[in-house]
Amino acid sequence: MTEEAFTEYFDGHPDPYMLFTSDVRKEQLEAIPSAVHVDGTARVQTVRKAFDPFLHGLLNGFAERSGHPVLINTSFNIQGKPIVESPRDALACFFTSDVDCIALGGYFLAKAGR
Repeated sequence: MTEEAFTEYFDGHPDPYMLFTSDVRKEQLEAIPSAVHVDGTARVQTVRKAFDPFLHGLLNGFAERSGHPVLINTSFNIQGKPIVESPRDALACFFTSDVDCIALGGYFLAKAGR
């Protein structure tokens, strides 16, 4: 999430490295349910515009559509397979799985009909 929106959603301190959990503010629990652990916390990575202008802009663009500058990130792998570590791994995973689309470098690929 964007660093400047952190206190609107969470109690605690912004963290650019996802090292800690923060309590989700009660009024935001229903706004971001997929990000909330069963104990009402979330492990948050805050993004500062000066550090990563692309990701910061993506989060703000998502906020324009959804109302919330919050996205969930996860590891890139398919169950039972190792985590993707290279562009070659990413393309192999894309072409041999049910993944619908992939953004890689300056390219965006989508499977036909999806």
